[in-house]
Amino acid sequence: MRHTPHFLMTDVDEVRRLITGNPWATIVSHTAAGLVASHYPMLLETPGPDDDPDALVLVSHVGRPDEVAHELGQHEVLVVFQGPHGYVSPAWYPPEQFVPTWNHVTAHVWGTPEILSDDENFRVLGELVDHFERVMPSPVSLQIDEETARRMAKGTVGIRIRVTRFDARAKLSQNKAPEVIDRIVAGLRGDGPYASAALADEMERAHAARVDDLEER
Repeated sequence: MRHTPHFLMTDVDEVRRLITGNPWATIVSHTAAGLVASHYPMLLETPGPDDDPDALVLVSHVGRPDEVAHELGQHEVLVVFQGPHGYVSPAWYPPEQFVPTWNHVTAHVWGTPEILSDDENFRVLGELVDHFERVMPSPVSLQIDEETARRMAKGTVGIRIRVTRFDARAKLSQNKAPEVIDRIVAGLRGDGPYASAALADEMERAHAARVDDLEER
């Protein structure tokens, strides 16, 4: 990503929040055949008692033969998480500010995937299903028919990625005056073509944190 120091997101907890809230990820591999990209949901694995509490560890799966296409386990991969994003119209700026922009919250993370055993893969698949089913009125579990679920799981390959570094950005109009930020948030909360309540929430959260930080200094 473009190097923009005032938009950098360096807090591991903020990156963790972004991943947790936006688990649909893009995996990019630089293979012998060229660049390969795939899209899968990912979960953060809870650190063990002996693990670094700031470590970011991802677990997921790929459908066969993506593990071959990506050469998983042979080299580092890039995983991209995209949070709320959207167009910011200059209609929300003062007249002299007429250049639009695109606000976003994004994290790039790197690590070399570990291939999970069949049992670990099935456990992770179950955790993925349970994670997304928990908000349903009548959650469905793989345990309903474990034999069939295990048979279907053979078409997938489980992975664990221990993140070695990340590069994250929260570009949320931090370079604008408070009154302009208020106008942008109002526009995003409106009913126009570029309305985005989720992006408005991120902007309000970021700027509330910035105000708190300034007051503490």
